[in-house]
Amino acid sequence: MTGVALPSETNAVPGALDGVRVIEWGSFVSAPWCGRLLADMGAEVIKLEPPGQGDASRRSGPFPSPAPDPERSGLFLYVNINKQGITLDPSQAAGREILERLLDSADVFLENQPVSLTRELGLEYEALKERHPRLIVTSLSPYGRSGPYQDYRGYDLTVNAASGLSFGTGHPHREPLTTPLYQANFLAGAGAAFATTVALLARDFTGRGQLVDVAESQVGGVLLSGYHLPTFIYRGVAGWRAGNRMHLGLFPNCVLPCKDGYICIDAPQLEQYQRFLALLGDQAWFQEPRYRDRRAMSEQYPDEAEALIAPWFMQRTKQEILQICVEHRIPCVPVRTFDEVLEEPQLESRSYFHTLDHPEAGPWQYPGPPFRYSATPCRIIRPAPTLGQHNDEVLVHELGLTGERLAVLSREGVI
Repeated sequence: MTGVALPSETNAVPGALDGVRVIEWGSFVSAPWCGRLLADMGAEVIKLEPPGQGDASRRSGPFPSPAPDPERSGLFLYVNINKQGITLDPSQAAGREILERLLDSADVFLENQPVSLTRELGLEYEALKERHPRLIVTSLSPYGRSGPYQDYRGYDLTVNAASGLSFGTGHPHREPLTTPLYQANFLAGAGAAFATTVALLARDFTGRGQLVDVAESQVGGVLLSGYHLPTFIYRGVAGWRAGNRMHLGLFPNCVLPCKDGYICIDAPQLEQYQRFLALLGDQAWFQEPRYRDRRAMSEQYPDEAEALIAPWFMQRTKQEILQICVEHRIPCVPVRTFDEVLEEPQLESRSYFHTLDHPEAGPWQYPGPPFRYSATPCRIIRPAPTLGQHNDEVLVHELGLTGERLAVLSREGVI
């Protein structure tokens, strides 16, 4: 069943990765999200799922009804758009043979299996490159394929902690928090997608494949390095949890309540701050030495400082504050509810949301690709596959397996 393509993006226009074939042996979020981004750019992605239960995200939800349904998991349906799906167990010899045949015609092998498993099965890059010298192997793991933690299990929670994302998330008097909704895994998948694209470009010059080794915790750590690393080098401050504020840097850099919700303001430049003060009108506290030190206001007595500006926010709605700040070039952003995001004019003008009709889940609205190309537009051409939906198309019509052979493989739990 074909989905609705984004406006002005027709299937006749080649995508950036048209002609690239990806075999995805990934589970849950990081590798599937990487595969989804590559598919949006035009790559043909064939997803391998364990026979019977399928991808772990099928059991995660959210589900439209209280009863879990593997064909109606919102997470699975979102991260696996644009893919073909087959069932296969590469841990069995017959399944590994089928995988090797699929890799014969593949450009990218994408996986986030335990490092010990790929090593045991002979599916790591060093073993694969002998038979597939042009193959790019993109491997995502919590801590990378080398080093003392390579064989450790990890999850979005531990990746958040190891990367430093949790170190500054939450209130100082409470435990650290993970970023919500598997953000660390999504970030890792996005990093892997663009690293894979670079590897494909490199292959055009070298004619050889390579290993793209993505440590999920490192991706999160790199995101923090631009701000926190200089702060540590020059001030010896590693950062800390600060609740609704950043707590490092210059006041104001916080989320505050307003008339109809919350708004985030961050005006580090002096001119931005001066324009903001002008909006507040005649305030006596401007002249007090205690409120001239913006770093102290942010780090030493932020509650007191925020109380001075809170009344101005509480008198206005999010949209009013946004409009005023845009006109005066003051950085701020409303904290949107789900309904407000769906009605956001900017997203609507770019046709960001689109509807796909899934054969089991029915029609649902999904967020589109997080980027847009002008010459090689992204395409939304199919919903996420049902479990084993393309077994016949791939295993029979492409690889030439007979119906009798499929029946045997099914009984043995290979497909």
